[in-house]
Amino acid sequence: MTQYERMIKGLIYDPGDEEILKEQRIYQDKLWEFNQLKPTQYNEKIKYMKEVFAECGDNCYIELPFHANWGGHHVHFGNGIYANSNLTIVDDGHVYVGDKVMFGPNVTIATASHPVDPVLRAKGLQFNKDVYIGENAWIGAGAVILPGVHIGKNTIIGAGSIVTKDIPDNVVAVGNPCRVLRKVNERDKKYYYKDERIDWENIIF
Repeated sequence: MTQYERMIKGLIYDPGDEEILKEQRIYQDKLWEFNQLKPTQYNEKIKYMKEVFAECGDNCYIELPFHANWGGHHVHFGNGIYANSNLTIVDDGHVYVGDKVMFGPNVTIATASHPVDPVLRAKGLQFNKDVYIGENAWIGAGAVILPGVHIGKNTIIGAGSIVTKDIPDNVVAVGNPCRVLRKVNERDKKYYYKDERIDWENIIF
């Protein structure tokens, strides 16, 4: 089994293997070009995501710069994704993002990790575990999502949280390590910030 095949299977492998690096460098060069685009070059941004990402739906937007080990080649975007600046995806493994997910600035999603055993780690070996983010989730500024994590639909991850384990649907979760604070509830349909009411009658859909 080649190192590339081991990488795909989620086994411990050598990320410095020449077969892997040869392919990875292609996407890193493409990413460098992507990050040189002007804010007004919207169509060029869409073209990159459609061509380089594993999947990319419609109406997706990334505020540059964007950072990814494989340029986003292992990223699966649904429809209507918004990512603020400095989204970092360690996409040695795959990242699956559902429709209408929002990322605040400086979010990090890591699929790669390293063995605890110091002998293996000293050799630079690693393994990858895929990350899943459900539809309509909101990942707050500076949050870090670790390998293998599943985040449920409609869930909010608070700014600065470190997500080390799965988070269910329809909750607000915060902290380090990230824990469920509460469920999304009926009060959230009345108030958008502390005691400030939502003026539904004036909101255009």
